[in-house]
Amino acid sequence: MLEVSVAQHLGSLDLNVSFQSLGGVTVLFGASGAGKTSVLRAVSGLLPSPDMTLRVRGQDLSRLPPEQRRIGYVFQDARLFPHMSVAQNLDYGARFGRAGAAATRTHIIDLLNIGPLLGRAPRNLSGGEKQRVAIGRALLSDPNLLCMDEPLASLDAPRRAQILPYLERLRDETDIPILYVSHDATEVARLATTLVVIKDGRVVQSGAVEEVLSDPVALPDLGVRAAGAVLNARVTAHEGDLSELAFPGGLLRLPRVAVAVNESIRLRIAAQDVIIATEEPKGISALNVLKGQIEALHFGQGPGVAVRLRVGETPILARITKSSAQALGLETGMTAYAILKATAFDPAGVGT
Repeated sequence: MLEVSVAQHLGSLDLNVSFQSLGGVTVLFGASGAGKTSVLRAVSGLLPSPDMTLRVRGQDLSRLPPEQRRIGYVFQDARLFPHMSVAQNLDYGARFGRAGAAATRTHIIDLLNIGPLLGRAPRNLSGGEKQRVAIGRALLSDPNLLCMDEPLASLDAPRRAQILPYLERLRDETDIPILYVSHDATEVARLATTLVVIKDGRVVQSGAVEEVLSDPVALPDLGVRAAGAVLNARVTAHEGDLSELAFPGGLLRLPRVAVAVNESIRLRIAAQDVIIATEEPKGISALNVLKGQIEALHFGQGPGVAVRLRVGETPILARITKSSAQALGLETGMTAYAILKATAFDPAGVGT
């Protein structure tokens, strides 16, 4: 679906990045200055890059001029035309759409819930509303690929929480591949289909988000707060203030979620919220005890150890101290139990 390769010397950064994905949302993740935005600029043609490969759905766009690549671009700031209404901004994007394009104006407006905004000027919109309009304008250009450069970075936490569901809908209800830059673990866990971790202009890890976020080798580059597990689960029941969910490794209980029974949900479990036991615990308050097998142990330079368990088909990552790992005698291949409090599931890390 998407193949990218960029090799270029940019000041002090020697950029050499290559990755592939099967579509959905491919997130470029890394610290500031790693080269994430440079990749987006090269892909879109904003940064001339003679030694670059860009293939989307088998079509080689590498040597085409920027205007012929049909790349939609959403910046950190919405960059709407201030002298145009929302409707006029959207119509401007539609001017570049191909005849008979599948994406219709009505569908995009409904998808992003921007119908009530059509008559307003950009100065009268909130930050989140501006970004939704900017996304709509980019979609109406009927792009081969949508590039999004930290589109939520300028928004406060409540505004980010409001717009994330629209980005999830965009991922799930359109077939346009999205290349998304972020350094926020919540965005990665909720949106990513493929995760590409970039450090100093190089790809250090790349693959399905469930595998990369739970890879102990990637922990130093991801950062402790970012690393963890991403679970795709199904709501099976609501009981009082709790919800029961099934995932490929068993059942979970967590504070009630606003998702109907039999609907799917994506969950994030941070590595530092997982406790490891070598025997099945008894008489504890934690509601979730998952039996698995240790796949890998990563002893870093600091006091911590990253432990990766395979629970059914699902990888789960825990971060414990070296002293605890040694006291428990942890080794690859041995059976262990991951203990999770119901409250370990951060509501900001839960998405449908």
